[in-house]
Amino acid sequence: MGTRKRGSSHPSSSRYSSHQVREGGWAAALVGKNLRALLVAWAVAGLFVPPADPSELKAETVAGFDRYIRATEERMDSCNRRFLVVDRLPDALREQTYGQLRQGQLYIEQLHATEDGRSIEIPGGLVHHWVGVVFIPRVSLSQTVAVLQDYDNYKNVYNPDVRRSKLLERHDNEFKIELQFYQKSIVTVVINTTFEVQFGMCGPLRALSRSYSTRIAELENPGRPDEHELPVGNDHGYVWRLCSYSRAEEQDGGVYLQMESVGLSRRIPWMFAWLINPLTNSIPRDVLSHLLNGTRKAVRNASTPAGPGS
Repeated sequence: MGTRKRGSSHPSSSRYSSHQVREGGWAAALVGKNLRALLVAWAVAGLFVPPADPSELKAETVAGFDRYIRATEERMDSCNRRFLVVDRLPDALREQTYGQLRQGQLYIEQLHATEDGRSIEIPGGLVHHWVGVVFIPRVSLSQTVAVLQDYDNYKNVYNPDVRRSKLLERHDNEFKIELQFYQKSIVTVVINTTFEVQFGMCGPLRALSRSYSTRIAELENPGRPDEHELPVGNDHGYVWRLCSYSRAEEQDGGVYLQMESVGLSRRIPWMFAWLINPLTNSIPRDVLSHLLNGTRKAVRNASTPAGPGS
């Protein structure tokens, strides 16, 4: 496979509309990244905010987040020329970025969806929206998808962030999965989650997916005999909603994998924003780097033939 000029038309045998794809094959892996970032930031806030202080997810918060998701999905191309986020860069910068990706570097960017050029208000909520791209050399699209749809193995690939992972149902390219996320820093937080996932193809060399949380429940007293789930939507507000979008393209002797996530948490109290806001910007970048590098390693390992006697 030769290097092609980026942003050029890519032939595909099918059109895969962003509104037709409800969720995505490997996209739930992004949940661990977003959750870990939120938990670390809120753990620092917990030094000042009583940890027992509950926060209720309100209807206006959900409505604002739904508006944000609609705006996010409307700006997405489906199978068009600008398939990956780096394809939107100016020509010279785009070519430079693709060269850096092929050299093993990552591309990570914080995103902000808007409506008619204006920011979207989410009363009582805070959005965490990040995207990253990694290049995995000498692998195929099918090898990449096989690893990233192996949900039962997420607990090994993404350990210790994912403690339990299970595929509950599969119907063709639609999945229902269960993941338990774990984060220990200043405090220990465990979150039980359920996602519905759908995967689709844009011709033989492109794949895309979406993942939406259908249930997020925080565990109270994790690891103790009185461990129990807090009422859904009436907890500490570390994470209330998680949506993920993944894209993969086989080209240039490997696969470009893009992971994008949009998470909703409770709003940070204004008197602590000066301390927490820098963390919500720097931590997701570090954790997304860990996720992308870990995924690249898992795909490369799975695609490498076992040696004699192994």
